[in-house]
Amino acid sequence: MNLLTITGRKRESYQVELEYSLLWESALGIAAITNTPLVDTLEKNGEFEQLRLEMPTALKNELDYVEQHNTWKSLLQLLHAFESNSNDLDKFNDYVHNLNDEQFKYYCLPYFGTALQQCRTLAANGNQESVDSMKEAAKDNPFLPTYIEFICQVNVVDLKMHLLAVMSLWIEAVIHADADHLLTILKRDFDEKNSMKEKLSPEEFVAWATDGTEYAPEPSVHRVLLIPQLTYRPWTIVSDIEGTKVFYYPIPNTSIFPDDKYLPNYLFIQKHKALGDEVRLRMIKLLSERDYSLKEITEQLELGKSTVHHHLKILRAASLVGNRSSNYYLKEQSLAALSKELELYLQQ
Repeated sequence: MNLLTITGRKRESYQVELEYSLLWESALGIAAITNTPLVDTLEKNGEFEQLRLEMPTALKNELDYVEQHNTWKSLLQLLHAFESNSNDLDKFNDYVHNLNDEQFKYYCLPYFGTALQQCRTLAANGNQESVDSMKEAAKDNPFLPTYIEFICQVNVVDLKMHLLAVMSLWIEAVIHADADHLLTILKRDFDEKNSMKEKLSPEEFVAWATDGTEYAPEPSVHRVLLIPQLTYRPWTIVSDIEGTKVFYYPIPNTSIFPDDKYLPNYLFIQKHKALGDEVRLRMIKLLSERDYSLKEITEQLELGKSTVHHHLKILRAASLVGNRSSNYYLKEQSLAALSKELELYLQQ
């Protein structure tokens, strides 16, 4: 095909913004500790195990409810609607209390793009056809269809009480004693990222800030929001809100321990640990050929499904392998960057 371009318009990129607060850290902590499939890959897994033993019964009960209904998603959705840069829990509580039932459910429901916004509004008002449309849009997600049905059927007063209770109890048990130190780390990383933002293109900056996440502009996304977090390290969590792609990215060691020049970045350590195993190296070589499904990997390597799943989880946590359309793929840039990361570490 012969193509002659006569437009002078360049591809538009997105605007990058940063936010941080202890409310974000709290909601993500609640999400992390109740994410059973991934919790053993988290840096804070040991702390979470101890916390589970020592936490008040009231908090344990609320976290059990979070795990059952994935209400951590509601917290994050509501924080995006709220003044999320605020650290004031009382203001957040007042904001949630003052939402009417339809507003509350609308904000709790996930965003699936502009085409389904009317369905989202109608679903929040109890229209079952719209609820079913949203569930259909979410059918490839392991928890969202059930979550959507739950939000549309739940008693709003009960859910509000639960969300505010679990946030208050988490902040009291986990955040309060260390709040000043956490804010210092969050602010330090926020300042470091802001100092680099003007030196890189938006796409380069997102990749740098999130340990290699590649995100190309999308037609309906004009803003990328970066939110630093400690509690979900080493994972970067990706989400969508209206017109915005959100990355809750892991704070690097350099922002946590700025005076220790010998401390390597946590993800850098995890990459080398992930590669220090024969089975995982075989997977890396296999995925260097093409994308493979879980079934294909088990057949090619003649391993059990649970064994393959375990090793893939470690490779994904180390940001060496990704998942798309039910297939696993090698993050070639992340793998190729290892030698450069080692060089930078030795020179720091």
